[in-house]
Amino acid sequence: MTTSIIQQTATAAANAAERIAGHIERTELARSDAFSNDLGANVFFKLENLQTTGSFKLRGATNRLMTLTKEELAKGCVAASSGNHGAAVACAMQEIGATGVIFVPKQTSDVKVGKIRGYGGDVQYFGTDGLETEQHARVYAEQRGMLYLSPYNDEEVIAGQGTCGAEILEQLPGVDAVFIAVGGGGLIGGVGSVLKAENPDIKVYGCQPKASAVMAHSVEAGEILDMQSEATLSDGTAGGIEAGAITFPLNQIVVDEFVLVDEQQIAAAMRLYMGCEGHAIEGAAGVAVAGLLAKKEEISGQNVVVIVCGGNIAEDKLDEILNNS
Repeated sequence: MTTSIIQQTATAAANAAERIAGHIERTELARSDAFSNDLGANVFFKLENLQTTGSFKLRGATNRLMTLTKEELAKGCVAASSGNHGAAVACAMQEIGATGVIFVPKQTSDVKVGKIRGYGGDVQYFGTDGLETEQHARVYAEQRGMLYLSPYNDEEVIAGQGTCGAEILEQLPGVDAVFIAVGGGGLIGGVGSVLKAENPDIKVYGCQPKASAVMAHSVEAGEILDMQSEATLSDGTAGGIEAGAITFPLNQIVVDEFVLVDEQQIAAAMRLYMGCEGHAIEGAAGVAVAGLLAKKEEISGQNVVVIVCGGNIAEDKLDEILNNS
């Protein structure tokens, strides 16, 4: 059963890669001399922060929308997002001529809201927790006969995110380990399945902030937990998980180890990355980099990939991180 789920997801990702080719950027896998020398490993960064809309989310949103019929598209789409998924949905809808509404939690950064609106998205605020926003968006869609486009709890969204893993395998056939930030689990579920289908020995690290580690604690408990999240720099991964989310059993299978990092580790990792690599990243990407640094001893001598999942960060937040070392 385990092998079957992984293979099914990997096959869906292969189909998604063909479907969305030409609609997304094939992002660079860049070797970092600075991190490689410091950690005694070959460290590569998958630069999804340079993806159109500034995050990996465009992969899943584009794939999901491209599977819809004209009749389904005509009814409109509803999304819930802390920002990146919303921008991706807005961008994809704009390209194919669809319309819809995107709900965001009240604390969503102005940069991410601005991106959504920049792609023509109709933004509405609801709730303070990602799960609360998602639940409201689902009800809104059901009442109006519209499609709810989940940021993670959707097979075609997961398959779209998995295309990032397919690119990694082409760019670095000998990958030993990958570090991926985890929120709802769509990115790591898709990428992890693609990597494990190719080589079950590739180690998949799921990285989460201690302030909002719902997936890690849920996997440990064997069930999805209803937990409150604290404030974190990683707003892109913050919040709960929908009951019955299909990403949960997938994360149970593909994630070999969860790495939990605190806010100081996240900020330090962001400063180090930006100082060495020369471009801005958001908190969720900092979580993956912090996870890498926390596992320095384990990855020595290996070919390691860190998915830099997004680069959308408000200027005031960026200044705060850079100036509070």
